[in-house]
Amino acid sequence: MSGAAVVFEATDVPRPWRRRGRVAARVAGDAALVAACLVTGAVFLGMELDPASGPRVRGDAVLVLDVLLGLPACFALFARRRFPVVVAGVLVVVSVVSTFVAVPCLVALFSVAVRRRWPAVASVAVGTVLAGTVYGLLWPEPGLPTWALPLFLTALVVPVAGWGAYVRTRHQLVESLRRQAEQARAEQELRVQRARATERARIAREMHDVLAHRLSLVSMHAGALEFRPGAPAEDVARAAGVIRAGTHEALEDLRDILGVLRAGEVGTGTEEASGRPQPTLADVPGLVGEVRAAGAAVELDVRVPEQAQPPALVGRTAYRVVQEGLTNARKHAAGHAVRVVVAGAPGSGLEVTVLDDAGPAPLTPFPTTTTGTTAVPGAGLGLVGLAERIALAGGELEHGRAAGGFRLRARLPWPA
Repeated sequence: MSGAAVVFEATDVPRPWRRRGRVAARVAGDAALVAACLVTGAVFLGMELDPASGPRVRGDAVLVLDVLLGLPACFALFARRRFPVVVAGVLVVVSVVSTFVAVPCLVALFSVAVRRRWPAVASVAVGTVLAGTVYGLLWPEPGLPTWALPLFLTALVVPVAGWGAYVRTRHQLVESLRRQAEQARAEQELRVQRARATERARIAREMHDVLAHRLSLVSMHAGALEFRPGAPAEDVARAAGVIRAGTHEALEDLRDILGVLRAGEVGTGTEEASGRPQPTLADVPGLVGEVRAAGAAVELDVRVPEQAQPPALVGRTAYRVVQEGLTNARKHAAGHAVRVVVAGAPGSGLEVTVLDDAGPAPLTPFPTTTTGTTAVPGAGLGLVGLAERIALAGGELEHGRAAGGFRLRARLPWPA
């Protein structure tokens, strides 16, 4: 794994096979619904043709018309999602002479309530009650009062319409929440991009200061050789070594600047260059001392060989890692003990770990992958900028919950 590892939760984009599966499930559900309507229609007709139910109120011609109109009307339910009001209107008209579409009428009313506003729902509901009332007037049931049928139909239609309206409201709520989540995700991505651009601008300004410092040293020693051509060989060799090392470091800094520019648009930062020397690994004890002076309990464990100094970029990045970790500990874990471990050597790399509320117990080995990014407190923009800095330095960043608190660890290259 190269570069800083920062995990962001990605949205699950529906794949084509998933869309096809949803369409197939919808078609299968519609087919089952139509089949159920056909069965209920056949049951109603069978009850009317059963001699045990008493004399028939409709003749054979009307029964044939009922079947001829009811069968295709049931299959119209396949189009109820696209044309809910049209399908419901057709079924209401057919229900004047057909009992075959009694259940499909209620299904169509439910579809209208789910997909249309209250005026359309009320129109279809009233039409359903009127159509059933007309049917009852044309072929009245013996012993059934005239006023009972509209009352029964109203008691049947109102719950169906109310249920559909509830489903519609719930769908709207889910859609609203989905849009809000998408908007929040887009805003978070924009904030992350701005944080990266700001951090790149700041890194570029720091590199500019360091590069100017390196080149000024090279110029000074080269001028000394120019004005002292007869200097002792030891002084000449020493000056040549300084020029070589300064040139090498200047080229490294220039490569870092080009890396920042190639990584994307730098953007405009608001932080002005302070003109002070850039921090290094040797400044970490001073940083920890400042935090201790503020009243925080910080334990510093430096495991770096004496007289060994990493490259300026690596030392400065390590300083920033400790600074960010202590800042987050003060902001989000006030009162917790903090342990800072800086370990490394030339050729093996430099590792910086900041663990809040660690206590005196030794640290346990950490996993080799980034974990716990969903638990990062706050917006995490400071960690985003830190990850960008470490990526440009060629290192790796891990952060997340650990036993005892929140852990921030960075691995940086330290050439031999």
